[in-house]
Amino acid sequence: MKIKFPLYAKILFWFFLNVVFLGAVFLVVARVQFKFGLDSLVNGPAGENIQKVTQSLRTSLRNRPRADWNEVLKEFDDIYKVRFFLFRNDGGQIAGDEVNLPLEVRAKIASRRGPGPPPGEGHGMEQQGFDAPPGPRPPREEGEGRPPMMPDGPSPRAMVHTTAPNGYWVVIHMPIPNPEPPPPMMPAVLVVASDSLSAGGLFFDVKPWLIAAAVVIAVSALFWFPLVRGITRSISQMTRATERIAEGRFEVRTLVERQDELGSLSDAINQMAERLAGLVGGQKRFLGDIAHELCSPIARTQVALGILEQRADAKQKDYVKDLREEVEQMSGLVNELLSFSKASVGRANIKLQAVAIRAVVDKAASRESSSAGGAEVKVEVAEDLRAVADPELLLRAMGNVLRNAIRYAGSAGPITISAAREGEKVMVMIEDCGAGIPEDALEQVFDPFYRVDSSRTRETGGVGLGLSIVKTCVESCGGTVNCENRQPAGLRVLIKLQAWELV
Repeated sequence: MKIKFPLYAKILFWFFLNVVFLGAVFLVVARVQFKFGLDSLVNGPAGENIQKVTQSLRTSLRNRPRADWNEVLKEFDDIYKVRFFLFRNDGGQIAGDEVNLPLEVRAKIASRRGPGPPPGEGHGMEQQGFDAPPGPRPPREEGEGRPPMMPDGPSPRAMVHTTAPNGYWVVIHMPIPNPEPPPPMMPAVLVVASDSLSAGGLFFDVKPWLIAAAVVIAVSALFWFPLVRGITRSISQMTRATERIAEGRFEVRTLVERQDELGSLSDAINQMAERLAGLVGGQKRFLGDIAHELCSPIARTQVALGILEQRADAKQKDYVKDLREEVEQMSGLVNELLSFSKASVGRANIKLQAVAIRAVVDKAASRESSSAGGAEVKVEVAEDLRAVADPELLLRAMGNVLRNAIRYAGSAGPITISAAREGEKVMVMIEDCGAGIPEDALEQVFDPFYRVDSSRTRETGGVGLGLSIVKTCVESCGGTVNCENRQPAGLRVLIKLQAWELV
């Protein structure tokens, strides 16, 4: 069984696929043209958060003695749910839990040194950390060999992603208080480590991106919705119209008024329905006219046969009898053609009304079973069940279905006629216990002149108009009819009519 995907689902799928594709193209172009990478995250809007944390940490270090710096970093670890480490420019650790920095992070520290004397020059403390031997230092002039005071402005930042171990590292060059001034401040490197890119929003805040994506999708949907809604609504209207046209209701017209290809398709469907109505109506009127014209010669032939039968001798009467049977069969065919034409062509003049289903079923069962010779017909229909129909057309439809059931399955078991209300419809079912019909013939048995058995003799029944008349009568009453095989054996004919209370 093929899975059907609504047009809405397909359009939405391609819409989101288009959004994803455009986002991917934007990221690629931004990375190539603007060198977009991890560093841009910590130097963009999220960098403001990092700068605030850096300034707060610098203030805490300035207000606490050197011995408490590990505790200060631990407090910041607990607050921001990341890990803080403090290093010298040469990579030596100053404070924080002992950590073995990945090579990528060490390379980033070495390539992004802050201002100050390079390694090997200046004051020994800058090169050896806080373990420089005490003792008198040679006097120097003011400003000589002294790193400049570092302002409290934005600090240089960089981000590194490592795989062993897996994590994200932010390297921040910033001045910190010098435990042994002068100078009062010295260059250092703050390293912030996290297992995730977001770091709880400190490195990368996903909320603005989600909001922006939601806004883009919402605005795009508002632009797309009128177009999609108009297309799907027009297609739905044309689908319903063509389904009714396929059922033989050629008076149906689509009401799609558009100035595009769908409008052209709607006009084509209306033209097709009008053309089919003319062709089918003309064909049925032609059949009716032929049947009506044949009535007179057939009647004269029957009168002549009656006179001939009276004057024929015993040897000739057998031939006359065979000829009479042929004429009677022809007369039956003409009568069926007249019934079929009357039900089809006179549909516009039919006035539907409330019909008691039980009364119609009882009348049809009484008339057909009396001429069936022993066939058992069971009626299981409530007395108060009513439907919208024409009494004569419904009676003719019931009679034809029941006649077929008696003819082909009357000896196989009882024939049951039941009816029940199902939502907005009244369902009438005629069920027999015969052999049923082949599955591939179920949709064709209601076509004019179609027979499962291609022979058309007196032994096998009529000419294939009985169920066509049933379909025409039921559709003239605003209903539908179909059939299905029963299990383990038998045929079920289902007639659906509109319930009277809904009119």
